[in-house]
Amino acid sequence: MQPLVLGIETSCDETAIGIVRGRTLLANEIASSVDEHARFGGVVPEIAARAHLEAMLPSIERAVKTAGISLRDIDAVAVTAGPGLIGALLVGVASASGLAQGLGRPLYGVNHLASHVSVDYLTHSDPLEPTIALLVSGGHSSLLQVDDITGSITKLGATMDDAAGEAFDKIARIMGVGFPGGPAIDALAKSGKVNAIDFPRGLTTSNDWQSRPFDFSFSGLKTAVARYLESTPDYAKGDVAASFQEAVVDVLLLKALAACKQTGIDSLVIAGGVAANSRLRELAEQRCEKAGIQLRIPAPALCTDNGAMVAALGSLLVSAGRAPAAAAFDADSSLPVTTINLR
Repeated sequence: MQPLVLGIETSCDETAIGIVRGRTLLANEIASSVDEHARFGGVVPEIAARAHLEAMLPSIERAVKTAGISLRDIDAVAVTAGPGLIGALLVGVASASGLAQGLGRPLYGVNHLASHVSVDYLTHSDPLEPTIALLVSGGHSSLLQVDDITGSITKLGATMDDAAGEAFDKIARIMGVGFPGGPAIDALAKSGKVNAIDFPRGLTTSNDWQSRPFDFSFSGLKTAVARYLESTPDYAKGDVAASFQEAVVDVLLLKALAACKQTGIDSLVIAGGVAANSRLRELAEQRCEKAGIQLRIPAPALCTDNGAMVAALGSLLVSAGRAPAAAAFDADSSLPVTTINLR
């Protein structure tokens, strides 16, 4: 019997509830507070936490109704234990703990980053392990080697400063095109030329490839774009957006394919909110096909933070016989990706 798992995700500004049976997605409800943060140009942790409190119960009720089940049918509850905003995480962990205890069901405290990779298992039945995973979002840019999604993840590299999604948000704010920045820049870029402006590619010199081959840095790129905008009052927004986006995407794929080559792993999963970027998806398909790498990217709706990915990882943990967490545990805002689930 395939496990029926309810997943709760509250690491940032989405209150997300997912329900899966085995690898079948039954419900994926998301209540976002992004509009409340837009006037600040970024996520305000206190606002996010309060929004989670208000949205939690209605979101669970909608998910259960959509899935056509009763809460008593749930076999296990999974919740994001970290990394993320601590106040937001605590709302999810407290809600999941109360639900699990009330139902008498096991509780799994799972890793947000591993959950993003796990969403691939909802759309593909064939195993993809080992694989290289490129995780790119507003808070994280990481290269991972996934040998076993329920038990063995190795961090190959990560961002040294701004994450890719964070860079998109900051440049969008400077250009005055709205928040979140990713979709706004992506849309603008369609009217521009990718080679109009030669923006820098961070950590791609010969010395960088020797010392930090799989790490990322986007702060220099952000500064270069900001200086260009200051010195070019009549700049073309489309060209800036396209050239900036190309620089980010180019570095992400250079590093990811280099990781595949060095490890000898011929598959790549790209996940996280930035994986919804149209240019990243387009260029990834071209370069992976040329390199003979099997590529998997979730549907755009499953790239951003969602409950389905948490429920998916919870289901995989149950099926693998992994031990659940203790009855009560603390959220961890800096939970390392090597800790896939709390025990």
